[in-house]
Amino acid sequence: MNKNELVAAVADSADITKADAASAVDAVLDSITSALKSGDEVRLVGFGTFSVASRAASEGRNPRTGEKIQIAASKQPKFKAGKGLKDALN
Repeated sequence: MNKNELVAAVADSADITKADAASAVDAVLDSITSALKSGDEVRLVGFGTFSVASRAASEGRNPRTGEKIQIAASKQPKFKAGKGLKDALN
């Protein structure tokens, strides 16, 4: 499912226009993104938890040449599925 299909599904299930559903989906995604940027985690009980993990800088190798390269430290988004979501899939 892509974003357009999600917007259509939200519009059908909530009985609203696709424009309103697109605004709602965008608002949810923007809210999650801004919370993660500020270092918070987003817990949606029964669905899952969005959080940020920090990766330390490390040393890697270029697979073509074998030379060492430095990999910069970064922050990665993480998602852990909640019990309700896991139960719905099994």
